[in-house]
Amino acid sequence: MTVEAELIAKYAEGVLDFSGLNLAESNFSSVNLSGINLSKANLSVSNLSGINLSKANLTDAQLNVARLSGANLSDAILNRCSLNVANLVRADLSRAQLCGASLVRSELVRADLTRANLSDANLSGADLREATLRQVNFRRANLSEANLRGCFLREANLEMANLHGTELGACDLSGANLRDCELRQANLCLVNLSGADLRGANLRWVDLRGANLRWVDLSGAKLSGANLTGADLTNANLTNTSFVHANLTQAKLIKVEWTGADLSGATLTGAKLHGTPRFGLKTEGIACEWVDLSANGDRSIIKNFTPEEAKEFFNATPPTLRIIVNSPLDYEANFVLAEIYYQITQEYPALIQPPSIEISNRMTILSFRIDNDIALFPTAFMTILPFQDANATKKNLYTIADMMRAEVINQKDLKSIKMVKKLIILLAEAIRKAKIFEETKKTLKVAQQLNFFKAPTQIILTNSNANNLTIYENPHFGKKLINNFNNNHNDDISSESPDTIPDLNMILDFFKGFYYIG
Repeated sequence: MTVEAELIAKYAEGVLDFSGLNLAESNFSSVNLSGINLSKANLSVSNLSGINLSKANLTDAQLNVARLSGANLSDAILNRCSLNVANLVRADLSRAQLCGASLVRSELVRADLTRANLSDANLSGADLREATLRQVNFRRANLSEANLRGCFLREANLEMANLHGTELGACDLSGANLRDCELRQANLCLVNLSGADLRGANLRWVDLRGANLRWVDLSGAKLSGANLTGADLTNANLTNTSFVHANLTQAKLIKVEWTGADLSGATLTGAKLHGTPRFGLKTEGIACEWVDLSANGDRSIIKNFTPEEAKEFFNATPPTLRIIVNSPLDYEANFVLAEIYYQITQEYPALIQPPSIEISNRMTILSFRIDNDIALFPTAFMTILPFQDANATKKNLYTIADMMRAEVINQKDLKSIKMVKKLIILLAEAIRKAKIFEETKKTLKVAQQLNFFKAPTQIILTNSNANNLTIYENPHFGKKLINNFNNNHNDDISSESPDTIPDLNMILDFFKGFYYIG
């Protein structure tokens, strides 16, 4: 009786433990050995094609150069197993345990490794084309120079994996974890990485042409020399990401967050930049002949540059709102102010950051950094609410908006009309929320009793082109009013005088410096 026949006979009798056997070059093609224990067994160069080894124990087994095409290894335990140069074409390895396994240059074309655990496994040079790898665990695995073209890796875990020089073209890696992953010189052309986590990953010199990177988190990642031509990075997090000498030609960078990104020497000609801030960037040596500012990336709004204009464009001033109060901030007022602004954020989420505060003997400056130019007016409407000057300021905002609307309609400038329409919509929403806030929040009544909130104010807006516009200045601003405060005779300090309205030319110049429409 052959070794194979003897093992099969014993298995049929209920014997499952065959650990440590030497079964090299054996033939178990299409045999059912489900649940068998072959740990530490030698099955190298064996014919195991079509075999059923589901739930089998193959821990530390040797299966080098074995034929396992079409084999059923679902739920099998293959930890530290050696499968170098093995043929696993179309094999079912779903939920299999392959921790620390070695699959160097193995063939896994169209294999199913759904939810398999290959943490710390070595798959260097392996062929996994079109394999199903959904939710597979490749944490710290070595996949250098492996071929994963067309693989389904949705929600896979590749944290700290080595994918140096790996072929990943046309892969679906949506929602995958590639944090701190090594991807140098990998091919990611046409890959789907939407919603993936690539924080701190090394993507130097990778090919990401036409890749889907929507909502991807690349904060702190390194993409020096990467080719992102035509890639879609809409809503991506690129905070502190390195794009040194990267090619972002015609890349879609709509509504990305990239404060602190290094674009030194990068190419951005034709990039789509609607709704993307232009401040807090490193842009030395940037190359950009034109950008697309249209909402849909349809080239309906093109901005051309000279090299110097491009540098200025990508070094914009953060839009800022400053409320200058003619009084130092005391402890009681500080407590009330913090509570009011916290409550305002519940109604008006656009005010996501607390103000920076500068206090001198006579003045307090509250500085709010705003995400985009168009939000300056509605944010001013909300942030002035605690102060006695609120009504006068709000009246000025209405007037300025009406003046802009009348002028752009008269000029028949479609782009400006669209921007003013958006501004008025946002302002109307701020008016609605302010009314709700004023009717429901008792803290405003507390503020009305404190001298700090009765003090004269000056409200200055700064757009992304560093243009300033004073939207309101109390006629008593800058004057000594300490005695009035102490005697509570300051009811007449606030003024709604139309003299505080800036002239039309100043308003239009400020408005022309707006960048963000959305």
